[in-house]
Amino acid sequence: MASDMQDPGVGTDVGRTDGGLELLLEDPSLDVVSGSHAPASPHVIVLFGATGDLAKRKLLPGLFHLSRAGMLPECHIVATSLESLDDGEYHGIARTACDEFARGDVTDHHWGEFQRRLSYVPGEHGVAGLAETVQRLEATFDTVPRRLHYLSIPPAAADSVVRTLGEAGLTDRSRVIMEKPFGTDLHSARRLNSVVREVFDDDQVFRIDHFLGKEAAQNILAFRFANGLFEPIWNRQHIDHVQIDVPETLGVESRAAFYEQTGAFRDMVVTHLFQVLAFVAMEPPTELEPRAINEEKNKVFRSMRPIDTRHVVRGQYEGYTHAEGVPADSDTETFIALKCEIDNWRWAGVPFYLRTGKHLAEGARIVSIAFREPPKSMFPAGSGVGAQGPDHLTFDLADSSKLSLSFYGKRPGPGMKLDKLSLQFALHETEDSDNVLEAYERLIHDSMSGDQTLFTNAEGIERLWEVSQPLLDDPPEVQLYRVGSWGPPAMRELIAPRSWRLPFERGWRQKR
Repeated sequence: MASDMQDPGVGTDVGRTDGGLELLLEDPSLDVVSGSHAPASPHVIVLFGATGDLAKRKLLPGLFHLSRAGMLPECHIVATSLESLDDGEYHGIARTACDEFARGDVTDHHWGEFQRRLSYVPGEHGVAGLAETVQRLEATFDTVPRRLHYLSIPPAAADSVVRTLGEAGLTDRSRVIMEKPFGTDLHSARRLNSVVREVFDDDQVFRIDHFLGKEAAQNILAFRFANGLFEPIWNRQHIDHVQIDVPETLGVESRAAFYEQTGAFRDMVVTHLFQVLAFVAMEPPTELEPRAINEEKNKVFRSMRPIDTRHVVRGQYEGYTHAEGVPADSDTETFIALKCEIDNWRWAGVPFYLRTGKHLAEGARIVSIAFREPPKSMFPAGSGVGAQGPDHLTFDLADSSKLSLSFYGKRPGPGMKLDKLSLQFALHETEDSDNVLEAYERLIHDSMSGDQTLFTNAEGIERLWEVSQPLLDDPPEVQLYRVGSWGPPAMRELIAPRSWRLPFERGWRQKR
């Protein structure tokens, strides 16, 4: 870390993700920096929803990057969707997606290697056509391969696709990655989990939350449990409140139909922000392995009080109802801010404030820990003590992993005048800044290796819908807010007498 006179701010790009503990080199002929290698077993990867936005922006570029870096095993990728395309037409779509969204140059050599792995099966070929293609490609391996099914599909289609995999006989030697949201309420989540259990065992199911694949999210665990300096003060006696804040500058754009089924709460809070909350609040796991980590996360969820709708602000940006597919009387929220409470020994009385929304003033992803202020000040009036709020530990979960610890320090010169200072760390200031796996890359790699450490499980998901039910049953009315603002004015009353950490008055220290 280095000392700096700035309080931390964050970047505005929320369209990309980063994360992962594995560091890798762009040249696949070189060893992976972290010592992690491609999973040993050959794989057939079946990508459902292969022409969708997520596949184009994240999954195809991510798989290409893993291939280029030598971190994919021997494998074939079978892409499938409703569009009637042949292999050549799909290769053109995939190349365009990688040219636009992949990191680094997409050379003809690297693309040729990746394209040879890639096949397409139109949905019109049905279950039999998909199974035939998978089995034909499996026969090209010297050893029996594993299967990885990635369900990049709308929530409403999850039941039928899971059953399709069972009917096609593609569940043996397989794992399945499921995209959020996992249901839309407790009833639908239980029904979906029931269907999944009919076809797959629990250890085959990988419910993905790309926030947990981020370098900065994992840094929360490292920072808490690897440092004797912070773990003793990570409790209600020293922490005043916690903020998890994920504003976005983008609107719903082409996702209006999807958003009408979910809204900001289902889309972001249940599936992302609550998971980050668990990383902040969990007790130390007995070891760094999936069962121990998931058990500690689930203890946090069990300790959460049901959401009190009096402590919720729902908003909708002006003009949302003009989007195609949105009813004129829609009350779907594009913004939500709420207070959560964890009723256990460590956190009793410490509020957790969560906020996310579309078309807000900035794009950011931060976790901010506000420490309690000293019970009494010996400093004279006008010294500056307390003028800029409490000390904060801030994690930036956006593209460039950063963290900052702010505190008061004396201004050089005569008298006793104090300023807010900060110690900062930024990944972009290290020599490994360009060599980090993005979140989807890390999580795809982990799922092929069978590592569920950074994935969520059915018990935790159902508990989160359970504590959310009061809000789903009786949501407060949505309040309109201006595009480019920070949301409805009532959000300030929600957190008063405290204030939202964003917007920052000063930004992160820039790379020198």
